[in-house]
Amino acid sequence: MAKPHRAPSGRTNLASCIVATIFLIFLVIIILIVFFTVFKPKDPKISVNAVQLPSFSVSNNTVNFTFSQYVSVKNPNRVSFSHYDSTLHLLYSGSQVGFMFIPAGKIDAGQTQYMAATFAVQSFPLSTSPDAAVNVGPTFSDGGFGGGPGVNNGFRVGPTMEIESRVQMAGRVRVLHIFTHHVEAKAGCRVVIAVSDGSVLGFHC
Repeated sequence: MAKPHRAPSGRTNLASCIVATIFLIFLVIIILIVFFTVFKPKDPKISVNAVQLPSFSVSNNTVNFTFSQYVSVKNPNRVSFSHYDSTLHLLYSGSQVGFMFIPAGKIDAGQTQYMAATFAVQSFPLSTSPDAAVNVGPTFSDGGFGGGPGVNNGFRVGPTMEIESRVQMAGRVRVLHIFTHHVEAKAGCRVVIAVSDGSVLGFHC
């Protein structure tokens, strides 16, 4: 006569639960290690490559020009970076004189995207206050500032004005299609312009 099968004991069920719990904890630890070492979200890097003024004019102490800025944005993450809410602000003597929205887009993992922003700046008066960004005979070199007083590569320059550009890009990266993280990048540049002809004497970011 066959003996009836005995039902699993409570001790066996408890052991199975403990093993399953340990396995889940181990899996979560592995995921966290991978996340914080390989997929840790990083802010993109913005580099300003060039600044130009395609048109420039001064009349009755009022300046009018078109501003162009060329930047490269590198995505250091192992996943794509989707950017939105991005802007370029142009300031003179502490006041905003220009503004532009940067269209939303996506930069693939580890890739660099080149962007160009060109817009017309509304006329504004050259400041005459003691702290105004208008100078006579400054010092410049390509891409930055340096050299002797009032000299640019051995040539004396006339009155100049200084503007400031601020680029801000905000977006998100989605890791493992589960975790979404907000990242952003900013870049600010001081641009020095010759008032006589609108040439860019130098910029420092």
